[in-house]
Amino acid sequence: MINTITLVLTIILISMMILLGVLCILYFKSKSKKKDDTINEQSNQKTSSTKTTKSYSVESVFDFMEFDKIEDNMIATKNGSKYIMVVECQGVNYDLMSEVEKNGVEEGFIQFLNTLRYPIQIYTQTRTINLEGSIQTYRDKMKEIEDELEKEKQKYNRMVNSGKYSQGELDAAFYELTKTTNLYEYGKDVIYTTEKMSLNKNVLNQKYYIIIPYYPDELGETNFDKLEIKNLAFSELYTRAQSIIGTLAACGVNGKVLNSNELVDLLYVAYNRDDAEVYGIDRAIEAGYNELYSTAPDVIDKKMKALDNKIEKEAFEKANQKVIEAKSEKQRALERKEESMDDLIDQMAKLIIEQNKYIVGEDIATNATQKIQEDTEKRKRRGRPRKEDTQEKNTEEGGTQLDEQEKKGKRVRNAKSA
Repeated sequence: MINTITLVLTIILISMMILLGVLCILYFKSKSKKKDDTINEQSNQKTSSTKTTKSYSVESVFDFMEFDKIEDNMIATKNGSKYIMVVECQGVNYDLMSEVEKNGVEEGFIQFLNTLRYPIQIYTQTRTINLEGSIQTYRDKMKEIEDELEKEKQKYNRMVNSGKYSQGELDAAFYELTKTTNLYEYGKDVIYTTEKMSLNKNVLNQKYYIIIPYYPDELGETNFDKLEIKNLAFSELYTRAQSIIGTLAACGVNGKVLNSNELVDLLYVAYNRDDAEVYGIDRAIEAGYNELYSTAPDVIDKKMKALDNKIEKEAFEKANQKVIEAKSEKQRALERKEESMDDLIDQMAKLIIEQNKYIVGEDIATNATQKIQEDTEKRKRRGRPRKEDTQEKNTEEGGTQLDEQEKKGKRVRNAKSA
């Protein structure tokens, strides 16, 4: 019996040890598997993160911004397959209206919705008010008022010290000085209040927009080119925008179509909300932020452009030179005629005397001809005066030559009448 019990206990003990060993083996295998799974999971996460980063870095910025360009007061998207025009609306204070006015606004808005025959979107944009421009305007104006105030003070002090002005004049000058002083103090208070407001970043302004899309597919099958499609899109969008503006006017809501610059400002604020508060679109454009990239032109194109500029320059110079030469020829002909004017006058005078010698008498005609010849020879011996000297002499004499010609003409007429 003792041997039997000992054998049974030995068998049970051996079985328990075997079972314990199996359990230990299973435990370590499970732990090793979990560790492998954790490592694989981390590796997968790193791989997926790397893939995500890579796909994000190569994504086109134009796909993200979802518009191609802005032209003719329109936003072109998807390579010209969609055009957008935006109407800005001025909101009304509905809560401060009476019941009758509220009913009128509601009826007008219902009418606006009933007239729509195309899809629209209503977009609200909240902007932080930047008072820097207003503050600078106030400061510039205050500088002018300060200069004017200083002049008023000096003027009033001179009037008081001179003792030449009456009490009424002094009172009028003091009144003007007081008025300018009050205006200056009021301006200082305005600047101080505005600066305090600019420190509060919660000064917000809401703008309301109606987005009007147009799809060239609405034209159907056509043979229009891109320029014609763009013109048709503009005409249709402008008609729709004006219809919306007219309908909203019944609600008391004023609207206007945004131009290209205002559309740029709208998109700039939408995609740069944080930066737009301190760095506006006007400063961004001045800094060249609208130039996303730059490429050098082709060498052949550069040479062609330089050649065109050279041709244009040389053609202009040649044309200018020929015009000057043509003017010079006319000028020289005029100068030659002016130089020979005295000889021509003498020849014509001789001809007139010769034609009328039977009227004035041959002796008188011969004598007059000799005198003309003497004048001609005397002028040749003396030399021809310069043109400037002749003009100055005529000016100083006050038209003496004209008087002499008139006298000669009178003598000839008297001789004819005799």
